[in-house]
Amino acid sequence: MAGFVRQIPGAIGYVELIYALQNKMTFGAIKNASGNWVKGSIAGVTEAGASVKNMPADYRVSITNAPGADAYPISSFTYLLIPAKPINPANQKTLKDMLNWIVTSGESEVSSLSYAPLPSTLAAKVLKTIYALP
Repeated sequence: MAGFVRQIPGAIGYVELIYALQNKMTFGAIKNASGNWVKGSIAGVTEAGASVKNMPADYRVSITNAPGADAYPISSFTYLLIPAKPINPANQKTLKDMLNWIVTSGESEVSSLSYAPLPSTLAAKVLKTIYALP
């Protein structure tokens, strides 16, 4: 789809921010909930994520059109689906160690990959969820 949009003058399309950044695509600003016109950015996605003050226990929440002066209005979280009960209890420690690494050490690498880091309050909540796994 992106290839067709690039070839047709005046065409408008949508791709995720990482795709646009990695492919050096031109993209415009979108009016956010605060009335500001903002371009997609890692900081804008992080600001949208930080707008969640009471994250539900199951993490199902929308940050589309989140409040915030620079919040990018077309933002979303990336989710991992983890079984509530271990399928193979012998692998549970490895799974918890991997998830812990993702939220602690791995988070420092996401910006270089054009993804937005989790806000620190949300990262802390995710770690509590990981530690609570059986």
